[in-house]
Amino acid sequence: MPVGSPRKRLDDERRLMLTKRTLLLTGVGGVLAFALAGCAGGSMPGMDMGDSDTPAASEQSTAADFNGADLTFVQMMIPHHEQAVQMSDMLLAKDGIDPQVAELATQIKDAQQPEIDQLRDWLDQWGEDDADMGGMTHGGMMTEDDLAALEQATGADASKLFLEQMIAHHQGAIDMAKAEVEDGQFADAKTMAETIVATQSDEITRMQELLAGL
Repeated sequence: MPVGSPRKRLDDERRLMLTKRTLLLTGVGGVLAFALAGCAGGSMPGMDMGDSDTPAASEQSTAADFNGADLTFVQMMIPHHEQAVQMSDMLLAKDGIDPQVAELATQIKDAQQPEIDQLRDWLDQWGEDDADMGGMTHGGMMTEDDLAALEQATGADASKLFLEQMIAHHQGAIDMAKAEVEDGQFADAKTMAETIVATQSDEITRMQELLAGL
């Protein structure tokens, strides 16, 4: 067939159209494959899926977010709370205790033991140990003689002595907690300190009322 004949030109045009259609379909298929791959991976480049921040990064404080005031508060509050629980147990083991005083002792024990557990958990998170607070007499702590006197007291005398000692004990805890609120950095410890200030202030008022009625 002669070069440049109408039939050859028609064949060439058909081949060109087929080639363009093939390229178009290939391109569309590639885009769809890319889109599907992007969805399978969770997001496509340039698309904000709203989950780039994990809870650990955006909502939770790290164990390193504490300072010296936090550590002092935790290490001192543990033995302080433990002594309050000890004093409450001593009173509750006695006969003839004023029922309202016994109820208050139970309330103190039930509130402070979970706080002791939480304080110890924080020490574990921070990689710190208990401080040696043997013989600690500040912060309203009772001496060995004070505890011996409470152990030996009976009846109304025991109720009265418990209230007197626990008022002083609570006042010491409040002072320690206020220092944590003022100088601490660890958010959860500061929250606990605020709770201690509020709760134990209320308990002091209650104990003063009970003491006046004995």
